[in-house]
Amino acid sequence: MGVPRPSWSALPAALRAAIAGRLGAAVVTARVAPAGFTGGFAAVLDTAAGGRVFVKAAAVAGQPHLVDSYAREAAILERLPVGLPAPRLRWTLYEAGWFVLCTDAVDGHTPRLPWVPAELDATLAGYAEVAAALADPPAGLRALGLPHLADLARSDILWWEEVVAGREPAPALPEAVRGRMPELVALESRLPRYAAEATGMIHGDLRVDNVLVDGDGRAWFCDWTWACSGPAWFDVAGLLLTAYADGLDTDRLFAAHPVSAGAPPDALDATLAALAGYYLTGADAAPVTVSPHLTAHRRRSGGQALDWLARRQGWR
Repeated sequence: MGVPRPSWSALPAALRAAIAGRLGAAVVTARVAPAGFTGGFAAVLDTAAGGRVFVKAAAVAGQPHLVDSYAREAAILERLPVGLPAPRLRWTLYEAGWFVLCTDAVDGHTPRLPWVPAELDATLAGYAEVAAALADPPAGLRALGLPHLADLARSDILWWEEVVAGREPAPALPEAVRGRMPELVALESRLPRYAAEATGMIHGDLRVDNVLVDGDGRAWFCDWTWACSGPAWFDVAGLLLTAYADGLDTDRLFAAHPVSAGAPPDALDATLAALAGYYLTGADAAPVTVSPHLTAHRRRSGGQALDWLARRQGWR
């Protein structure tokens, strides 16, 4: 699912030397991360002294959007409550025109698909722990001024209304839902109102490829760039798209999760409608410079959201 990333040897010599200097020993192996949709450097580095870390790096001139993302993630990681199953930030640096983010390396693997029940249970339980800790975020995290999901929804997530208004081309839709555009618009429009009621913080981009399961079976949550204020049930709905594709009872899994307590009765439907529109219109409108893996991910995720919604609504 990944895109080509630079190897350790492809990084500027001055940058490699600076990273080794911060680590206090020479880098002897670099295992480049296979997953992801960007071309930034991302790898587990082992040092001659026996240390192991995870490092991301991006060029300030060539990848400014990645530099901003990594810097934002570093600021978030630094302020997360202690003890959460999230990689601990070690340090950041600017060197040779590059920005570097270094965290503890999580010794784990991405959950296997189809989902292994124990790994899904661990991921859902782990996120319940995260959501409880972020229900009342630390002052330092609030001070970052992270966006609110309600505002993000209005500006970047809700797309069915744009399709109906003719401002965006309609994505290819299954026959069963082609006449359901009014319902899709009505459902997605509820998300900002529901999200606005939340005061806690969420991961914001909870997908299977942002999870690692360690040797003890504990789930860890990575890639915190899109953390925002919002309801944790939004994250759980997004995570469960792959479980729905595996034929699991995702209605039950969503309803049984602690973060769903007190959610509006149609919060899941509103989220699925919004995610379906976001992913499907984004896939069809993706420029040629975007990774084909990202386009495929959007089509797959949008299709899963739409099919789950259609089944819940009795459209098929």
